Amino acid sequence: MKQGEKMYYQSLYQLVTILNSARSPENIVRSIVEGAAKAMGAKGCSLMLLTPDKKVLLHTAAYGLSDWFVRKGPVSADKSMSETLKGKPVAVLDAPTDGRVEYQKQVKQEGIASILSIPVKLREEVVGVMRVYTSEPRRFTDADISFATAAANFGAIALESAHFYETLQTDYDTLRQDIRQRRAEVGYEWMTEPPVVPAEDQGPVAPPGG
Repeated sequence: MKQGEKMYYQSLYQLVTILNSARSPENIVRSIVEGAAKAMGAKGCSLMLLTPDKKVLLHTAAYGLSDWFVRKGPVSADKSMSETLKGKPVAVLDAPTDGRVEYQKQVKQEGIASILSIPVKLREEVVGVMRVYTSEPRRFTDADISFATAAANFGAIALESAHFYETLQTDYDTLRQDIRQRRAEVGYEWMTEPPVVPAEDQGPVAPPGG
């Protein structure tokens, strides 16, 4: 067994331990994305859930990414590596120039070179995406993809245990309020605040009524 694969097995054991811990589901999901990023030697990792209309992905947990990048704007399910939402892992070598990446300029500013996008499934239905971001160009191996898929599955289990998916289906507004309250309690109000756009990306301010 290669050293990298052995490390992945050890990391999966640690993730299982986290999943079976007494922590809150939100903290478990955050620990899973952190653990996945560290095990893969990546810059960061995020887990996003689809809105009920299946058109937008919302950040649920993130590690290693700046606040402004997480809040850069809504992630379109149709424009951003849509193959992932059909159940297929997608690896992007040169993220700042790949047309499947929605926010290419912001990706470059964040120092992201490559992205691995993995579907998050509940009961065989894709309900979100987990993404692994690297700061150096990387060709993801089968072992990388298998490990990330397992981590995404653990994230799905944690979300299901919190009944997040049922809430998302039945009452999106209630979910947003619930997330806002929970994030405010731990200092993550930015998760549901309006997206932050870097000054250089902001266009001219429209006059009142414009």
